[in-house]
Amino acid sequence: MSPVFHYSTIARLTESIRSTKISPVEVVDAALERIAECEGRLNSFANIDPDGARLQALSAEAASQRGENVGPLHGIPLTIKGNIDVAGWHCPAGSTLRKDYVAPQDATLVARLKAAGAILLGNTNTPEFLMAYESSNLLTGKTSNPWDLARTAGGSSGGEAAAISSGCSVGGVGSDGGGSVRVPAHFCGICGLKPTPGRVPSTGHFPPGAGLLNWLGVVGPMARTVADVRALFEVMAGPDPGDALSAPVPLKQADDQKLKGMRVGLLESDALGEATPETDAAVKRAAGFLQAQGMIVEPFKLSGLDRALEIWWFFFGPVVAYLFRPAVEGHLEEISPILREYLAFADPETPVTLDQIIDNSAQRDIVRAEILRQVHDVPILLSPVSAKPAFRHGEGTYRLGAEQCYRETMRHSQWLNLAGFPGATVPVGTSPEGLPIGVQVIGRPHEDELVLTVAEQIEQARGPWQPPPL
Repeated sequence: MSPVFHYSTIARLTESIRSTKISPVEVVDAALERIAECEGRLNSFANIDPDGARLQALSAEAASQRGENVGPLHGIPLTIKGNIDVAGWHCPAGSTLRKDYVAPQDATLVARLKAAGAILLGNTNTPEFLMAYESSNLLTGKTSNPWDLARTAGGSSGGEAAAISSGCSVGGVGSDGGGSVRVPAHFCGICGLKPTPGRVPSTGHFPPGAGLLNWLGVVGPMARTVADVRALFEVMAGPDPGDALSAPVPLKQADDQKLKGMRVGLLESDALGEATPETDAAVKRAAGFLQAQGMIVEPFKLSGLDRALEIWWFFFGPVVAYLFRPAVEGHLEEISPILREYLAFADPETPVTLDQIIDNSAQRDIVRAEILRQVHDVPILLSPVSAKPAFRHGEGTYRLGAEQCYRETMRHSQWLNLAGFPGATVPVGTSPEGLPIGVQVIGRPHEDELVLTVAEQIEQARGPWQPPPL
């Protein structure tokens, strides 16, 4: 199959399969061939299931031949982040401590993808327990960026981003507790959506998003185009009893005609730090595209993000590190350097107190309400995804003051997880090194469809998606 096929869209493949121009078996065989070509260089996968994928493809082909009504993803090969349950698969979350874990049943979103006709090729690599912006671990090694093998594909959904960017997968699912869908998408030049908490159920995700942390992390679709992200989102979205935040929010069709005259804010905040000139230029380019479509784009100063980032780190750092203690106690020699570094910087010297948790939980709601009040008349914000493009392997760190400190370079993404806002990455620019630069489209809670519509306007004005030089 040609590179054009590897980089096809869901809509194009679906039409070709339904018109019998191509069969699901041919599609899956081509995907597996592409994986064989790329995996030695990228190491995107934690597990590959060629036999299972071919059986699914044969079943899909037979259904097509019988003239059955088929789902919207019939015959489409997808991948799943390696911490999300797929029945019968090892789902290790990048950890030797979970190397023997086999999922007993499908996560809710996986079951919905399968019911829609998707064919799952395998699950993808992550940092151990998802706690870094580089997908590297002692179990399956490090994942490289298709645009530059000396650089990371990001984390924690880095394997997913690399597989999709390289044409090994049409699309898939990641998860995001501080930019882990959006940053890898930015690093690898694809699209990704961090939904509003509860729009896509996180049931079957490790670590489980229960209790006071259920709003921090979400699961979301990743693909090369916004239309494909939307197609996956529409299949996965909907309430589920296993996710306490899930709500029966109906899918909405955004009206392109209503975009004219809509206010869009170019996000400004001293709390976010400085981005590279090329990153700022990409945001301004996206703003120009939206202005040309009749939207009113203007600078927008948002206050309260410094406090939002402090509270985000309290939960993502000390609280999560404290919760990991029972799992890692007595196993420090078995965990990866990346996780050890996270624990060294995040694990509190004294236990987190109940008073701290109550205070920060209350402050989180207060800060979120303040941010919501400020964006009452500005439904969309534009910002960088990260201050910089993909860094070289091993350069990322939690050490404050370092050139690639996660808590400094990823702030544009992190605050959304505290506030519960949806955000999408869409590739727009290129760095001097030839690396992709994404722009973040931010919306108000439960306005995910509007976020995708605006991102699609940017994408269409930018021109066709460009594959990496792999």
